[in-house]
Amino acid sequence: MTEERLELGRWGEEEAARFLKRQGMKILERNLRTPVGEIDIVARDRKTLAFVEVKTRRSASYGSPQEAVGTAKQRQIIRSAQWYLAQGGAAGLQPRFDVVAVMPGPGGAEIEHIIDAFGI
Repeated sequence: MTEERLELGRWGEEEAARFLKRQGMKILERNLRTPVGEIDIVARDRKTLAFVEVKTRRSASYGSPQEAVGTAKQRQIIRSAQWYLAQGGAAGLQPRFDVVAVMPGPGGAEIEHIIDAFGI
């Protein structure tokens, strides 16, 4: 991956974290690495534990950012979340899977938060 793409991804994750905080969510983990994969952001939203995948794109030329979260990626995130929960992470909270799509816009980041994106 090029340094430019890595930088875009870091910028998108930073913007997503700021957005989630403004929505009243508490960031518990960022870039959580598990033996079965990585989760970009783990956040608490009242009595819910949100596992958040952040997708950043420069433009929608190749589709929206959220379209990049396909079935295989969803399975990997679910397995990582199961591992996290089995370790005792945030016991008693209801898990949820969100996607935050980020694209640069004229006034800064354009963000779309898809709550319960996996529909499970």
